[in-house]
Amino acid sequence: MEGGREMSKDENDVGAIRIANEVVGIIAGLAATEIEGVAGMSGDFAGGIAEMLGRKNLSKGVEVEVGETEAAVDLYLIMDYGVKIPDVAWEIQENVKQSIESMTGLDVVEVNVHVQGVSFEDEEEEEQIEVAEDPEEQEDEESTEIPRVR
Repeated sequence: MEGGREMSKDENDVGAIRIANEVVGIIAGLAATEIEGVAGMSGDFAGGIAEMLGRKNLSKGVEVEVGETEAAVDLYLIMDYGVKIPDVAWEIQENVKQSIESMTGLDVVEVNVHVQGVSFEDEEEEEQIEVAEDPEEQEDEESTEIPRVR
């Protein structure tokens, strides 16, 4: 996530309320991945390394700018193959805006969706399952090569 550790703040009679950019980024990332048709978030190299080390980066593929009362969000994601990208993107924008506004009280001025790729994983998995379920084909393949399963 870019934008550092800046926070939005709200002053009242009791004290100040500060919401870190990272919190807004996590809310946006989770809200985006709730939408059917989103295969995942597209992150940078450092985020990929953190995931390999076992730490899930919940704000992966999210950049936020948070002011005192407003927020702007950029989402970088991968869509499932076959979905209507503009329809899914609109649902993402609405869900992210609603989630951030209801949880933080910030006014979301824009949610930009950047589609970075298309995922074909479901089709590949189905093909591999079909190969593994056909015993005649398995016998032939065992003699020449081992079926790959992810």
